[in-house]
Amino acid sequence: MKLILPFPPSVNSYWRNTRKGVLISASGRSFRANAIGAVYEQLKSRPKPITVNVEVALVLYPPSKQSRDLDNYLKAIFDSLTHAGVWADDSQVKRFTVEWGAVTKFGKTEITISEF
Repeated sequence: MKLILPFPPSVNSYWRNTRKGVLISASGRSFRANAIGAVYEQLKSRPKPITVNVEVALVLYPPSKQSRDLDNYLKAIFDSLTHAGVWADDSQVKRFTVEWGAVTKFGKTEITISEF
């Protein structure tokens, strides 16, 4: 399965501490909604969740040349794929690779999911 999602917020901006505890930030909720919409649009419907272990290859295309830590973007992506119903739970990811792509206007994420 191949998908293209928006560029995610970093884990540093994905969560917010509030009086009610730690919650997903507005930018995190917006990313999740947009990512779920992108999944449904590309697959033409809500997917039947994958039930086997998977390996995931990600290419992150940042929206600018700003310095970023590559590992700060996975949580938002994996959580969004879980909420979209791509897999039952992100604990099914047994191997992943992640790399930077070229700077792209607005940024994007290319994802390839295959059985592990």
